[in-house]
Amino acid sequence: MEYNQSEFLCETIVPQNELIVSRTDLNGNITYANETFASISGYTIEALIGKPHNCVRHPDMPKAIFKELWDSLRTKGRWSGFVKNIRKDFGYYWVYAEVSGVYRDEQLVEYKSIRTPISFEDKVYYQTKYDAMKNKEGELVRKISYEPYNS
Repeated sequence: MEYNQSEFLCETIVPQNELIVSRTDLNGNITYANETFASISGYTIEALIGKPHNCVRHPDMPKAIFKELWDSLRTKGRWSGFVKNIRKDFGYYWVYAEVSGVYRDEQLVEYKSIRTPISFEDKVYYQTKYDAMKNKEGELVRKISYEPYNS
């Protein structure tokens, strides 16, 4: 997928009174998405169903965070953390995510995720932290520079 760097600068703010809710099968494919998830991500609900949940994974996110997520789901049955997601139009949005297993008759059948908005200070903190993590692991870190305007 081709990315235009300038498109990554458009943030969608998650409303304070909204919850982003989704469910996935055990392989991470979306089985349910609420209207808020569709609206914030820029997809329709129909377009989200069946897609891997990582279709909204922003390239700024370190791979280690998602390894931690899956390891934690396997060992503890839940995970929570701060996530930067990418929209269909390549903009982005930040959330605090809580992911846990859904059980029927004591059998794990799917995962549910509830995401809420985070503060500007948390966004700055986690962007800096994730950039450092990616740099340490040798992953590509975005670099944005601005040319001064000369009239």
